[in-house]
Amino acid sequence: MTDVAAPRYVIKGRTGPWELVLGLEVHAQVASKAKLFSGAAVGFGAGPNEQVSLVDAGFPGMLPTLNRFCVEQAVRSGLGLRAQINRRSQFDRKNYFYPDLPTGYQISQLYHPIVGEGVVEVERDDGSFFEVRIERLHLEQDAGKLIHDLSPSESYVDLNRAGTALMEIVSRPDMRTPDEAVAYLKKLRTILIYLGTCDGDMEKGNLRADVNVSVCRPGQYEKYRASGDFSHLGTRCEIKNVNSFRFISQAIQYEARRQIEILEDGGKIDQETRLFDPNKGETRSMRSKEEAHDYRYFPDPDLLPLELEEAWIEGIRASLPELPDDKRRRFMSQYGLSQYDAGVLISEQAKADYFEAAANGRDAKLVANWVTNEVSARLTADGRDFADNPLPAAHVAQLVELIETNVISSRIAKEVFDHVWNGEGSPAEVVEKHGLKQVTDTGAIEKAVDEIIAANPDKAEAVKEKPQALGWFVGQVMKATGGKANPAAVNDILKAKLGL
Repeated sequence: MTDVAAPRYVIKGRTGPWELVLGLEVHAQVASKAKLFSGAAVGFGAGPNEQVSLVDAGFPGMLPTLNRFCVEQAVRSGLGLRAQINRRSQFDRKNYFYPDLPTGYQISQLYHPIVGEGVVEVERDDGSFFEVRIERLHLEQDAGKLIHDLSPSESYVDLNRAGTALMEIVSRPDMRTPDEAVAYLKKLRTILIYLGTCDGDMEKGNLRADVNVSVCRPGQYEKYRASGDFSHLGTRCEIKNVNSFRFISQAIQYEARRQIEILEDGGKIDQETRLFDPNKGETRSMRSKEEAHDYRYFPDPDLLPLELEEAWIEGIRASLPELPDDKRRRFMSQYGLSQYDAGVLISEQAKADYFEAAANGRDAKLVANWVTNEVSARLTADGRDFADNPLPAAHVAQLVELIETNVISSRIAKEVFDHVWNGEGSPAEVVEKHGLKQVTDTGAIEKAVDEIIAANPDKAEAVKEKPQALGWFVGQVMKATGGKANPAAVNDILKAKLGL
């Protein structure tokens, strides 16, 4: 495991180098059909205020009833993050006014969260790994939504999201580069999707991140890690509700530069909440950073402390699916894949399942190449993901089988794939229909070789002095046979004929 404290990302300032320190607070919408404290439906696309109960709307006398399934989803997520599940947790009221928060408070968990400390193993682009420590995961309600662009003089309130269950997953400041922050969020998203506890749809706001950014001089972060003393680090600013990987990277880079310029001009950083404007590529101040006492947190009087039975927790643990890290290691040992190939395949559960279905009994490395290259490229071009893949895994398996059995060459396979993708049938049907079987008849190949050598005696003589020029003859033979000649046979026959 690579040392997380090793400096890897230095920003040059006028007065010397600076380093980044990053932490994320991720809000993940719980995959549930009902809200956290009411039976109102949860779903995207409903008309305004069509999924609102009297509890969500804050009517007097309405009492919250905890959704057991949302609790189970939080426990599943905690187990997937290798975190401590707290047998006893408590819900608190976080008091503040906002027009889309009818009750005037949010039910959350400040003092006693349902999930404690955990850890996520994350892979960098260079193949090295680092760990991000999880501080806590707690359950809370989402607020509603304000719409400001339907009228020049009025704002509209949609309470469909109000009361929807969220998991807030808070990390330690263990990320040191924009790329690490993005890699961590991608890994967290993958884990939650594998677990089935959040669909990870960032466009719909079902997964979004608050990014805590600060800068410090080289060596200060190591002092913090050794002592746990945050005074060694700079003052952090929180960038709220960033919902794309690209925006997270851009927001971090802008905010780091902004803070460095202030510090180098002799100023100080105010701890505050900021918003990222993707159109301008900059952050702007939203409000000063509140502390817990500003919200007057206190235990919710309508909800008893939540106590979980150990047997119930263990039952959830036993039902967990194979998680990404375990699947990556298995793909490497069972299928002989490289760390890189295994990592690409497990990045999406649907992609990993598709690979396994196609690799059964076939050359796994060859299958992996087709899945991660050709299939992935076509899906991207069509704006689809693997969950919406129109090509059966059996077709990829059959295509690889045709290559393995020398029915078609790898070059012809790409032409076959084009026809299959366009809906012309299975690979075997396409090969038969278009006459794409590989030419293995050595007599036919010899005839083509003899004709090319006879037509190019000077090149045939020169290749004896420069054997690497054999590739030209191979290309001519393949051209003459419409790309159908067996490449290995072509090479063998050419070498024999040319005396190489």
